[in-house]
Amino acid sequence: MIRFESVTKCYPDGTLAVDDLSFEVGTGELVTLVGPSGCGKTTTMMMVNRLLDPTHGRIFVDGADISGADPVTLRRRIGYVIQQTGLFPHRTVLDNTATVPVLSGWKKARARARAAELLDLVGLDPAVYGPRYPEQLSGGQRQRVGVARALAADPPVLLMDEPFGAVDPVVRDRLQKEFLRLQAELRKTVLLVTHDIEEAVRLGDRIAVYGAGRIEQYDTPASVLGAPASPYVAEFVGTDRALKQLSVTGIDHTDLERPPFARLDEPAGRAAARMRADGARWAVVLDADGALHGWVGRDEMSGAPGTVADQARRMEAWVPVTGTLKQAFSEMLKHDAGWIAVLDGPRFLGVLTPTKLHEALRRTIGSGGRGVPRERAEVDSVPTE
Repeated sequence: MIRFESVTKCYPDGTLAVDDLSFEVGTGELVTLVGPSGCGKTTTMMMVNRLLDPTHGRIFVDGADISGADPVTLRRRIGYVIQQTGLFPHRTVLDNTATVPVLSGWKKARARARAAELLDLVGLDPAVYGPRYPEQLSGGQRQRVGVARALAADPPVLLMDEPFGAVDPVVRDRLQKEFLRLQAELRKTVLLVTHDIEEAVRLGDRIAVYGAGRIEQYDTPASVLGAPASPYVAEFVGTDRALKQLSVTGIDHTDLERPPFARLDEPAGRAAARMRADGARWAVVLDADGALHGWVGRDEMSGAPGTVADQARRMEAWVPVTGTLKQAFSEMLKHDAGWIAVLDGPRFLGVLTPTKLHEALRRTIGSGGRGVPRERAEVDSVPTE
């Protein structure tokens, strides 16, 4: 979808911002450009919508050389989100969001309907927030409007320059999660500029790590963390890259252990006797379909009337199998648990222990991070029914 061929940008004062840059971004791919200030990452992005033109080389968008495109027409086909959002203060949120469709010739009613649809998509009720003005919104809400406005004309390409950098860490975390949800649904081709390696790892399908005007490594987050291409990249991603790698390492079925279990409708006394014979002090509680309903202790059930269901306790420490080792580790620490349940929907698959977490991370680092699935699922609460 986006291709750079030997692109160089040199300013009139002799400053070399980008030096002989060549790389490709696939359709539906989210690529993060990360590096220190002044390394050329924003210049790279601004050349895609011709806010800047390269000194040498060519840039292609959807197979077409953009040097021959009308800049205004090109920009209306490319969404653009900046740190400060750039909303018009004298226009309502709904009209701000409808800006590009109106400029592209849409009828006002159609543009406003599209704007309302996009506001709802980014989590802002158009009936509530549409009539408001930017000054009446929080920083996080303004950033959501900026994203909605960039998506309003349904552009195939989205450029984002430090889009979440102007908000506090809590809001930033929520915005990142919301954007990942949107990207999973919309599959836009995205170039996102950031100086934060944590954000680059969390959001990117691939990462371009910049040195001075050039890309030092272009690869998946797992590969950048697991096998830095140079001492510069290793230093940039940090000495704690093994910990960062937890966030891009998926849970493998082979890492799971199967603990003792008791059936939901099993008589409590019989379950306790079986656990005692097996030397088990506790067991997970499953229904007939293998769904997790909690856990029970052997001593609490000994001599207890009724079924296991009457004694079962809620299981708080768990993650979906589509989650990451970072999620598993975080939940383990949060609940001070010696293990964490792994679920496929409501179905119980097994448990992940600290030993298995450590083994999985060592294996990932040893493989250089290649071929490791990268999932982005969220942790919810355990289903009780």
